[in-house]
Amino acid sequence: MPAAPHMPENASGNRRILAILVFVVIGMVGLAYASVPLYQLFCQVTGYGGTTQVTSDNAVEVVAGHPVKVRFDANTNPALKWRFEAVDAPVTLNPGEEVVINYRATNIGDTVTTGTSTYNVTPVKAGPHFMKLDCFCFIEQTLQPGESVLMPVRFYIDPDITRDDKTADVDEIILSYTFFEVLNGTEES
Repeated sequence: MPAAPHMPENASGNRRILAILVFVVIGMVGLAYASVPLYQLFCQVTGYGGTTQVTSDNAVEVVAGHPVKVRFDANTNPALKWRFEAVDAPVTLNPGEEVVINYRATNIGDTVTTGTSTYNVTPVKAGPHFMKLDCFCFIEQTLQPGESVLMPVRFYIDPDITRDDKTADVDEIILSYTFFEVLNGTEES
């Protein structure tokens, strides 16, 4: 019976290195897919980058005498053939007052398209105090050619904005949305 071929010692070491590299690549791909939802969660929890807070709780108090003007900004990525605009004029409210405003999206293209939006507020330091109760953000919206839809946003400014030394001077906030086209279940940026 012929002897089994002898494997050099470095062949098993090479297999181990290959297995480690495959594991690292799979891990990196997994992290790449998880990075967007994890980043969104991080921003929503911390208010990082002007990300507003999403809440289901109404404000428990209204702070009179500290009016905050909120302006509305609407943007569309050029790949998405939509007209996106703020319908309502800027509002001035006291922290704790609930407000509902509307944006409008219209498909100006000749095909059915789906979009999704991201949002932030300026100044960035106001993000943790901008409380959204109802919003269309991160929800895929599909519009037929020529179709137009109103998209409400219900929010309030947390009364703690007046008690936080970093934000007590905030008297104007810009709420900004940007719509992007969704292709085959992925955002086009």
